[in-house]
Amino acid sequence: MNATTVLITVTGKDKPGVTSVLFAALTRHGVDIVDVEQVVIRGRLVLGVLVSTERDPEQLQEAVEQAMATVGMTVDVAIGTEDGGAAKLGSTHVVVVLGQPVTARNFSDVARGLAELDVNIDSIRRVADYPVTGLELQVSAPDNGEGSDDALTSAVADLAARTGVDLAVERTGLARRAKRLVVFDVDSTLIQGEVIEMLAARAGCEQEVREVTERAMRGELDFAESLRQRVAVLEGLPASVLDDVASELELTRGARTTIRTLRRLGFHTGVVSGGFTQIIDQLVDELGLDFSAANELEIVDGKLTGRVLGEIVDRAGKAKALRRFAESFGVPVAQCVAVGDGANDIDMLSAAGLGVAFNAKPALREVADTALSYPFLDTVLFVLGVTRAEIEAADTEDGVLRRVPLDV
Repeated sequence: MNATTVLITVTGKDKPGVTSVLFAALTRHGVDIVDVEQVVIRGRLVLGVLVSTERDPEQLQEAVEQAMATVGMTVDVAIGTEDGGAAKLGSTHVVVVLGQPVTARNFSDVARGLAELDVNIDSIRRVADYPVTGLELQVSAPDNGEGSDDALTSAVADLAARTGVDLAVERTGLARRAKRLVVFDVDSTLIQGEVIEMLAARAGCEQEVREVTERAMRGELDFAESLRQRVAVLEGLPASVLDDVASELELTRGARTTIRTLRRLGFHTGVVSGGFTQIIDQLVDELGLDFSAANELEIVDGKLTGRVLGEIVDRAGKAKALRRFAESFGVPVAQCVAVGDGANDIDMLSAAGLGVAFNAKPALREVADTALSYPFLDTVLFVLGVTRAEIEAADTEDGVLRRVPLDV
């Protein structure tokens, strides 16, 4: 006798015992389990079981309906349903949707846009409700040969711009879960604001320096030359201003949560910055980072000379530093993540296995694997597949859980 597939869908108020009652009924009919999916949304259970049976499927249907009635659940039975397992197992990519909020229109536009790209949504789960809403979509995308992933990334970036939510796309499988090292830019990424501008304010040149910084971050000026110009205005300032500025740094919201969570997961974390070691080193100690690279300001007789010592950590230097740290920890660059905001981060993000543009200038967004536009650094965790529930469970265990009211 040929086997018949039967799809059983159970819905109703979630309660203990529903699954055991259903599978007891299935056991009595000697079915084979082909697939099982379950989700609970606000206390409502949706449980789907695809089975294969060589017995009378109508008798199975009657038995299941009677069993579910004993626990007050609604059941729908479809006989002769094709096995959709191959399609499910064929998920090729993950698309993470982030918004504040994600409206029905947002999601409708995303779903329509993915369909236009011939991308099928296989499953959806929520990964965050704070500080943004995050949804993770397992999807199946067509394989159009070499360069198809780059084309999909570009298309999803265009879709994000049209829909008004952040979208991150990455291959599923071991490659996504194998990330082991994360490097952050500092200014306007790990911290709020630009250190060089804070120092320049002490010299009365903040506006002048800010304009140069903006041009450099947009890629309009060579970073090394722009840095020399900006540092020159600091000549004569007492070295004590470095400690003053270091004490005034404000971390980007979610930065401590991000670093704390990555460390729990065994990631190597650090910074590669066009800023200054005298300030960065204090930040490294405070956050317990594993490595850092930055520029060193020259100090003579207790005063800044307006010059930088040694080789400048510029655009190329950042990528070089990333590769050096990856090698020192025995991590392939494909398993590295780089997060930054400016044009001088282009090479570093391009070198990493996953490059994340964080509230970035257009020049960086164009080359990044994904772009995040909300001012919360812990959104990086959601892109990596870490959920808010997992973060808060660990924080609760360590006694550090808290949710800060949002003003965005």
